[in-house]
Amino acid sequence: MKESEVPQDDANMLDGKLREPCYALDDNGKYTTVRSVGWEPKNIVMQDAWDAVYEKVAETKNRVKAGELSPIAYYMEKQLMDTSVLAAYTGFFRWTVKRHLKMKAFKKLNDIKLQKYADVFEIDIETLKNLELQ
Repeated sequence: MKESEVPQDDANMLDGKLREPCYALDDNGKYTTVRSVGWEPKNIVMQDAWDAVYEKVAETKNRVKAGELSPIAYYMEKQLMDTSVLAAYTGFFRWTVKRHLKMKAFKKLNDIKLQKYADVFEIDIETLKNLELQ
């Protein structure tokens, strides 16, 4: 593709604020990078992916409100983490994080452990303890 043919479909999710490099041929037939704000197929796929993320976060939020999961599960989903990542950030074992995702175990956590989670999620401990979902 030539430099003039690089897609510039400015319907991406960042409203044209982010431009990614694409390789194209210049007038001399040599490869060069051209900044592109996006192209329609990629924008559609990215929007679908983010819609799936938002749906999963909303589903987790409903499960927390129903008492099936602890607030840790909600914030973990919201931050796009899994149990391995959260375990690495908190210093807990992965099986411990899994246990803390259950409301029964969450209610027994002391403030020191809750503070570790709150620090990772960049919220205060009261927000985490009082089930205040953002």
